[in-house]
Amino acid sequence: MSSEQETSLHESLRDNVRLLGDSLGRTIAKDLGSEFVDRIERIRALAKKGRQSAEEADRRELIDYLRSLPEGELLPVTRAFNQFLNFSNIAEQHYRARFRRVEDYKPGTQPDLGELLQRATTAGQSPRQLVDAIAGMRIDLVLTAHPTEVIRRTLIQKYDAIDHCLQIIEDSGDQPEVQHRAQGRLEELIAQSWHTDEIRHERPTPVDEAKWGFAVIENSLWEAVPTFHRDLDALLMEKAGERLPLEASPIRFASWMGGDRDGNPNVTASVTEEVLLLGRWMAADLYLRDLEQLKAELSMWEASDALHAEVGDDPEPYRALLKRLSTRLEATRAWARARLDGEVPADSAIIETRDQLFAPLLACHRSLCDVGLETIANGVLLDTLRRVAVFGVNLAKLDVRQDGARHAQVFEELTQYLDLGNYRDWDEERRQAFLLEELTSPRPLIPSCWACSAETREVLDTFGVIGREHRQALGTYIISMAQQPSDVLAVALLMKEAGNGVRLPIAPLFETLDDLDRAGDVIERLLALPGYREVAGDYQEVMIGYSDSAKDAGQLAAAWAQYRAQERLVEVCRDGGVALTLFHGRGGTVGRGGGPAHAAILSQPPGSVNGSLRVTEQGEMIRFKFGQPDIALRSMEIYVCAVLEATLLPPPAPRPVWREEMDRLADIAHRAYVGVVREDPDFVPYFRAVTPEGALGRLPLGSRPAKRRQEGGIETLRAIPWIFAWTQTRLMLPAWLGSGEAFATRLEEHGGLDRLREMREQWPFFGTYLDMLEMLLAKSDPLIAAYYEKRLVDDPALTRLGESLRQRLVDLEAVLLRILDQHRLLENTPLISQAIEVRNPYIDPLHGLQAELLQRNRDASGDITPELSRALMVTMAGIAAGLRNTG
Repeated sequence: MSSEQETSLHESLRDNVRLLGDSLGRTIAKDLGSEFVDRIERIRALAKKGRQSAEEADRRELIDYLRSLPEGELLPVTRAFNQFLNFSNIAEQHYRARFRRVEDYKPGTQPDLGELLQRATTAGQSPRQLVDAIAGMRIDLVLTAHPTEVIRRTLIQKYDAIDHCLQIIEDSGDQPEVQHRAQGRLEELIAQSWHTDEIRHERPTPVDEAKWGFAVIENSLWEAVPTFHRDLDALLMEKAGERLPLEASPIRFASWMGGDRDGNPNVTASVTEEVLLLGRWMAADLYLRDLEQLKAELSMWEASDALHAEVGDDPEPYRALLKRLSTRLEATRAWARARLDGEVPADSAIIETRDQLFAPLLACHRSLCDVGLETIANGVLLDTLRRVAVFGVNLAKLDVRQDGARHAQVFEELTQYLDLGNYRDWDEERRQAFLLEELTSPRPLIPSCWACSAETREVLDTFGVIGREHRQALGTYIISMAQQPSDVLAVALLMKEAGNGVRLPIAPLFETLDDLDRAGDVIERLLALPGYREVAGDYQEVMIGYSDSAKDAGQLAAAWAQYRAQERLVEVCRDGGVALTLFHGRGGTVGRGGGPAHAAILSQPPGSVNGSLRVTEQGEMIRFKFGQPDIALRSMEIYVCAVLEATLLPPPAPRPVWREEMDRLADIAHRAYVGVVREDPDFVPYFRAVTPEGALGRLPLGSRPAKRRQEGGIETLRAIPWIFAWTQTRLMLPAWLGSGEAFATRLEEHGGLDRLREMREQWPFFGTYLDMLEMLLAKSDPLIAAYYEKRLVDDPALTRLGESLRQRLVDLEAVLLRILDQHRLLENTPLISQAIEVRNPYIDPLHGLQAELLQRNRDASGDITPELSRALMVTMAGIAAGLRNTG
């Protein structure tokens, strides 16, 4: 792309930001008067002046102005800046969708599937190999309800409508009347947004979260998936001379919403069952809409002998077959509705499996092709076939996740009840022997009338739901905090005993630094157990945790541990003749493994992405990547492109000298991180004093509690609120602490700089890590962090710690720029740099207001007015919207 084109695109983005901002200003003026709008503009100008000036007095001017605001204006001021940041996000999302810039984190690195297929052909891949590689690909995008989506669904719907207006305005330059109507609708939607409360009054339930996930499928992915396959078909025809097989689905969707019970007491067996039924109901409803269109369009009488034989003498054979299918779908929808209403309906005519839906549609497709009507066959009928291949009859397979300790509790109670001893007191060998013996035993282990604890009954009821559901509705059973082979065997036995013998893939989740280091050995011992292979076959799934490992060890040490664990797991499964799928538990922010998916996948160890991949897409990132059809289309292309490249053209293995370098860097970084977070007695008091961590619990973000346990320190705090709290103050500590010491130490030594630059240029893992660190530092701001401290901390010991942490951040930036050979951050990433610069004058006032409101909240012992409490919540939502990848 030429510089002139790039400038034109950036001007388009700026024009839309200005259009939305001006409209918001007019709306606020009508509501609160032009003087209030002038005050907002004054605050923005002061924020911009403070950013551009090196003088403390200029920054202080903004703070003084904010503190002088009447109490009654604090809420509308925070709302104004929050809304503008949301509208900036709309303009940027619109820009990215329109110009295919979903992952523009570096110019010239946009993934392009056509270019990749050409490279693969040049490297010796035949057309047949390319088609087979894509057809056999299994990418599961797992939608999760992690509590970082701060925007209400009702506002998301309005924001989507605003985006549609922007598209009409841009496309109707020669139709002034159309453009005028769209501008009028835009004004209306912005007024609706301003007069809508942006903060939920109640936490969403797990069922609410699941409904939100289904809504993303209905409103975006339902359209995007067949369009994606059409584009893929056209590309394969051009490059390889054939289409993707009809049953192929390189990308599928799974969900944790309603299935993830780890630390969330609100996810119960009945909730899981309700979510499964909701998926069945919505799938049937969506397919019925498709069939209505198909019945209207497939009116032709020419059909193959096979189809005529199936439907008899009907003069419209396609409609006849589709009417039969519609009847079964209507029965399925009614059955699911009745079950949701607590009734027990007959289920003889319902559709249970993907093939029951796929086969009649495939018969229509084949018949049309047989009689020379391929054009019709490959129209809307093919779109529906693609949907069935991807979404099945439940829309998204539901994963189940539970803490391994809960399964151990079941067997502790059971062995004591049966007078066999205490399972928890047994060593690993005895546990394995007991579990393996019971796996092969024909007699039941669990008594039918066992009066166990409520916690154990809940676990057994969950397996009961799993056992009653059709296998195709379910994904993987994930064991969090897995540590030994017995953790996996325990779940296999519970499936046998309480789950009606169902066999789901069981994925141990290795999260902490120690668990990651032992992951390969644990799986090696597990696969060596002959009884386990009889249960699992020749397939193993393993989940790699990004959030808790970074919180436990620091980002650099965790990233290297994740890389080493994957290498070892690939080796173990290859030697054991087992197909491995790695499940990456990535969050939205850098501190939780976030960043561009394409770069992240290509930075994994060679062989770890071998045609299959599972990855979580959480909270806010679901909306950013899949909330609109055009964006979803590009996001799916990125995943297929990255997985295909990692499979066919894998990155090189790291040289031994690089591995030694990383071992040392990780060790230094880990010791520096632990020295602060775990060993400094002032750290926890500082964290609680300077961040809004205490107030986060009142922000109704998601259904899960902020802590796994209500007692205890930061070790009980979930990784999401841990990172969210640091992000709000712009210190971003979890994602960088320790890295500066590691890099600075190496730069002081002979040849250190050359070695680090060599690794950056030649090793995707290290280069991607530095890129993400650079983006993270560009969003951090030690001066803002210092203001929080000045307003909220009065203990000299805590102040000294804060000064030390901010100096580490400044030192890290200098070290990183030296490695990158740059004068400033994001020199080579103009879009992200521009996005941050545009947003800062609107985020900075929210930081100032948040610190002020936190102090007032503490002075009043939490008993501030509802308006000020709401204003505090809005500052959190606004800062999260402005910084985007917050948790």
